[in-house]
Amino acid sequence: MEFINGQLLAYAGAVIAFLVAGFGSSKGVGLAGQVGAGVLTEDPSKFGSVMVLEALASTQAIYGFVIAFLIIGKVDPAMSIMEGLYLLAAGLPVGIVGYVSAIWQGKVAASGIQLISKRPEALGSAITLSLMVETFAVLSLIVSILMIG
Repeated sequence: MEFINGQLLAYAGAVIAFLVAGFGSSKGVGLAGQVGAGVLTEDPSKFGSVMVLEALASTQAIYGFVIAFLIIGKVDPAMSIMEGLYLLAAGLPVGIVGYVSAIWQGKVAASGIQLISKRPEALGSAITLSLMVETFAVLSLIVSILMIG
């Protein structure tokens, strides 16, 4: 296993952070977008509200990108396998929690889009409900940052 070294493990952590969180964001945004498209066929004037709710699930990919960037910034050609394992582990919280929370946030956003289709004045409530799921993604971002630090 001569090809496994600290650098490879650290890069794997960066890949997990971004790729897994990005998959979740893609799915969450897609779920909300499907419902949004249906609402917009009935009332195109709701595009701004629909877009705001749909975009909320994309933040997990941004968090994954930030962690991947921080991990890559720590990579050193002389790093040990243990140092690489630490950085690999640091990518897991934001990757895994980001994946799950983005999907659930997309589902909550989709429900919020349905809500504003009937009650446009409830946009604030729909955003708040969706942001409750975001809390867990933010916590995972903080954990990953602390692990890198």
